[in-house]
Amino acid sequence: MSVHDELTSVQRCLDDLLRSMGRLEQQIGSGLDMRRVRADADHLRESVALLRESAPGLTKPPRPDLVSIPDTPYDNSLWTDSDDEGLGARDRHAP
Repeated sequence: MSVHDELTSVQRCLDDLLRSMGRLEQQIGSGLDMRRVRADADHLRESVALLRESAPGLTKPPRPDLVSIPDTPYDNSLWTDSDDEGLGARDRHAP
């Protein structure tokens, strides 16, 4: 498995742990012990996020340069030999 796959698996397990802790907290209440377990799980979640940021090969790909499109209308001579999509050429009829 790649590092990305492993980190994703760890993240899913942490998400499952937090859901289970929520259900457990509803059953036994939110005492001191439960708050400690929740704090530990939150620290794990932060640590995994830091690992994801610092893992080699997981850098975000660079954004492509944006191309600006002018608001001015196109020159109508660009469309003289074109077909209308779904309708065919202007001098021919559909079957």
